[in-house]
Amino acid sequence: MSLKDQITEDMKTAMRAKDSERLGTIRLLQAAMKQKEVDERITLDDAAVVAIVDKLIKQRKDSITAFEGAGRQDLADKEKAEMAVLQAYLPERMSAEETLAAVKAIVAEIGASGPGEMGKVMGVVKTRLAGKADMGQVSAAVKAALAG
Repeated sequence: MSLKDQITEDMKTAMRAKDSERLGTIRLLQAAMKQKEVDERITLDDAAVVAIVDKLIKQRKDSITAFEGAGRQDLADKEKAEMAVLQAYLPERMSAEETLAAVKAIVAEIGASGPGEMGKVMGVVKTRLAGKADMGQVSAAVKAALAG
């Protein structure tokens, strides 16, 4: 079963269970997926769905930071609940050590050296580690690998 089908099934389950918070988050995810399909006239594969989920989680993290800074814990908690639902659709993430090792291997493979080549390295790393690693960790690992 594809990830897209799994999300649809989870939506039906949430409807039957009358779980309105989970249902709202899944509908939000489906709307984002449909928007991407319509805009680009494509059918999403699992990798594209993971990229959308990643983007929505990043938005939630940014919102949580903003809400907590403004003293709105109620809204931050709502965003955290949505983020928990979305994270269920992500594949198992690489640890920080695994990410650093993978980045170092890619840096050695393409022969990059120095911070000036970060863009070149990030281009390769993004295609290979998309959905497998947190891109914030990846960026830090690339900086560390190029600096040392």
